[in-house]
Amino acid sequence: MARLTVNGRVEEFEAEPDTPLLWVLREQLGMTGTKFGCGIAQCGACTVHIDGVATRSCVMPVSSIEESQKIVTIEGLSSDGSHPVQKAWLALDVPQCGYCQTGMIMAAASLLPTNPQPSDADISAEITNICRCGTYNRVRAAIHMAADEKAG
Repeated sequence: MARLTVNGRVEEFEAEPDTPLLWVLREQLGMTGTKFGCGIAQCGACTVHIDGVATRSCVMPVSSIEESQKIVTIEGLSSDGSHPVQKAWLALDVPQCGYCQTGMIMAAASLLPTNPQPSDADISAEITNICRCGTYNRVRAAIHMAADEKAG
């Protein structure tokens, strides 16, 4: 049995070494908030944090992750939806279909600790997730709102 630290808990699983982290999270550990989109790390629907860094889990072989590394999925971002990014997403009604939004939220939540007051250009450079509904203006506004809440 292999082990990963996910959302603060050590989780055991069985998978081939080249299995993408996404599939271990979804199929083995039941954390279905992390979505499959493209399978080639382009869309960002599969974004999780590994040691605080936004990471596309669909191309990350599970064997490349040490048990000591801390993985956070959307389920572990906050237990009650109180993370500033999640609150901003709700306040501004960001999602349309919602499929990409967990990855967007995880990317935004990773950006703010390293850049607490990002400019529009910073957001465009760092949040490279794809939203087929085109909610980018609301995503940007929500990131600014979350940054203001964290600063205030």
